[in-house]
Amino acid sequence: MSAKIHANPQEIETAFYAALEASDLEAMMAVWSEDEEIVCVHPGGPRLIGYHAIRESWRHIFASGQRLNLRVILQSTVTTPFAVISHVLELVGQQDEPQRFAPIAATNIYVRGLLGWRLVAHHASALPPGSLIDTPKVLH
Repeated sequence: MSAKIHANPQEIETAFYAALEASDLEAMMAVWSEDEEIVCVHPGGPRLIGYHAIRESWRHIFASGQRLNLRVILQSTVTTPFAVISHVLELVGQQDEPQRFAPIAATNIYVRGLLGWRLVAHHASALPPGSLIDTPKVLH
């Protein structure tokens, strides 16, 4: 697979969320490392390990035809020269119902290798209702 080389962690995270919002399977998998040790946990789902299992899960999600409206807020990162851990709150809704959304807490881990930055882990969990009441209104 000849994927774009992402030069920095912000670029790869932007590409991840753009692919998610566009329901673009090829763009989504271009951000993931092709290693078999990669891990993905969707809200309420099982732990998926390996490129093929993760690709199949995204294919299934995108096959529903639902387009997402997604905002990322309250990002917190831990950065090292070769890895970044990004924790965000995702406000996920359907494009046809922008006023309704589900708050999701997500942790993304990116590593830098020979082919630039790649995603090696994504863990997303639904937040309980009302948990965003005291959240600042600043959006990125």
